Amino acid sequence: MQVLRLGQPVHALRRAGDRPALSATLDAAATRIVDLLVASVALVLLAPLMLLAALLIHLDGEGPVLFVQKRVGRDGRHFRMWKFRTMRPSNDERVHQELARAWFQGSDAVRGYRKSGDDRVTRVGRILRGTNFDELPQLVNVIRGDMSLVGPRPAIPYELEHYQESYYDRLKVKPGITGPWQVSGRDRRTAPEMMALDLAYVATRSVWADLKILARTVPVLLADLAAVAL
Repeated sequence: MQVLRLGQPVHALRRAGDRPALSATLDAAATRIVDLLVASVALVLLAPLMLLAALLIHLDGEGPVLFVQKRVGRDGRHFRMWKFRTMRPSNDERVHQELARAWFQGSDAVRGYRKSGDDRVTRVGRILRGTNFDELPQLVNVIRGDMSLVGPRPAIPYELEHYQESYYDRLKVKPGITGPWQVSGRDRRTAPEMMALDLAYVATRSVWADLKILARTVPVLLADLAAVAL
């Protein structure tokens, strides 16, 4: 997969041609097998940690343990994505809608996709977000087939209002728990840079590229854990 360096213009990435149908079919089957195996094993191994997270969320205040949100999947199909709840249940979604609008428009006041110092986030939620543990329930989405382990970040329906025509190509594949954006700077990336990374991934995707991204995800997660511990 091609890599976009920070500050590199979006047009510097080339799109690869379409692969033969048989190759794409075999690759999709291999990817699905990897998704099922890894997600199933991860759910078993991480079950105690997920139960602990659920207990802490329950003890931290009122509201459901899980946050369920409509997201846009492959071919524009909507699905219900699961996360551990990290915000107070009464938070106003319009805050994030405005943040998304400013981010897609390249506002200098917005650097990163999440609002820094967001007072809507709970005490436990800050830890879960900092360690990325809030994403663990998405392993169930992977097993259900809504998502893949690796792919573009799943879009919220209202984000599509800000899409350029080329951005819709990222909907040709399943969204992922991790992906090129997450291992290439994440919140330091602008919206066009994130889209360029996703489009390059879609154009050159393969099971081997996914395995490389999964391997690159490990040190990113460890760095986030170390930052929270410190």
